[in-house]
Amino acid sequence: MEKEKEFYARIEAKGVSRRDFMKFCTFLTATMGLSAAYVSKVAQVFAAPSQRPPVIWLHFAECTGCSEATLRAMFPWIDELLLEVLSMEYHETIMAAAGRQAEDQLHAAVEKYKGKFICVCEGAVATKYDGGYGKIAGRTFLEIAKEVCPQAAAVVCIGQCSSFGGIQAAAPNLGGWKGVGEVLGIKTINIAGCPPNPINFVGTIVNYLLFGKLPAVDDLGRPLFAYGKTVHDQCPRRSHFENEEFVEEFGSPEAAMGYCLYKMGCRGPETYNNCPIAKFNDGTSWPVEAGHPCLGCSEPQFWDKMTPFYEPL
Repeated sequence: MEKEKEFYARIEAKGVSRRDFMKFCTFLTATMGLSAAYVSKVAQVFAAPSQRPPVIWLHFAECTGCSEATLRAMFPWIDELLLEVLSMEYHETIMAAAGRQAEDQLHAAVEKYKGKFICVCEGAVATKYDGGYGKIAGRTFLEIAKEVCPQAAAVVCIGQCSSFGGIQAAAPNLGGWKGVGEVLGIKTINIAGCPPNPINFVGTIVNYLLFGKLPAVDDLGRPLFAYGKTVHDQCPRRSHFENEEFVEEFGSPEAAMGYCLYKMGCRGPETYNNCPIAKFNDGTSWPVEAGHPCLGCSEPQFWDKMTPFYEPL
């Protein structure tokens, strides 16, 4: 009870009322596909967590956009997520340590929490030339992945690159870049997208804390609560598609009226994601609402399969 009081005092100091926090928990609960009966339990995960699972966050070939998206999540703020909900043992972007000190921390954390930590991977791994296209502290991404990931309780791939290879894996893929699961031959939870919505990462972690297990996934390892339906099926412009009302030129009257973007190359019918429901930036908007067609960024090899982007499927 005391922990909860301290928690609500902290978030109120940041300008977030208890009412706003519960609205967020209601939204997160719905995003996870849980009934309203779980709202208070989800709130409890943040307000008074019973455990703080250790997390080792590895960076391979990526742009750090997935970390940046998570850092900019409206709630939980990254300090709450790191200091109250998770025990972040290693994350190159935000940790104070650098160089040898950071490398020592990685090895110490893996040894200390062997079989108990969540390994979050960001970025693709090269397989050609013994993985020589990317190194940290003299070791290739491939070597690091082979050492750390098998010792984790679970491996969560955040973003398109670690999930399916991303832009590095686009033709001609000279480095043999692949997603972490494919490289290691293991099952991973894939929070796909370029970048993915941070709510889907937070929902995955909350599912783990709430039920002691990671969420159910589709045949590509993506959480069903976020990737169970196509963008097209959830799109608010779906009625325009059914009525054959299409945008055929950007800036046209049809575009201003919010007609369907299918003829502008929208990949929504082929893309599984919850963008129309979760949106981005605290639920402010998402690409189609802003007038831009979906590019299909949560699908495997979308750079090859979905291009050229602005032509109809």
